[in-house]
Amino acid sequence: MIKPPLDELMPKVDSKYTLVVVCAKIARKFTENEQPEETKPRTNPVSLALHEIAKGQVSWERTKIGIK
Repeated sequence: MIKPPLDELMPKVDSKYTLVVVCAKIARKFTENEQPEETKPRTNPVSLALHEIAKGQVSWERTKIGIK
């Protein structure tokens, strides 16, 4: 089961494509900024990104050349 559910995420964006692109960009930032620690449990960056989108902590802007 996907958490958060798609029903929660879709009102935050204008399409599923936008959701995927925004989620991928946020997850990539999490991966790039990750500190190597062996003791902490690893959380999937995509899950973290989806939770941030669901909470409304992410803003995006559609431009002619892409999402920023």
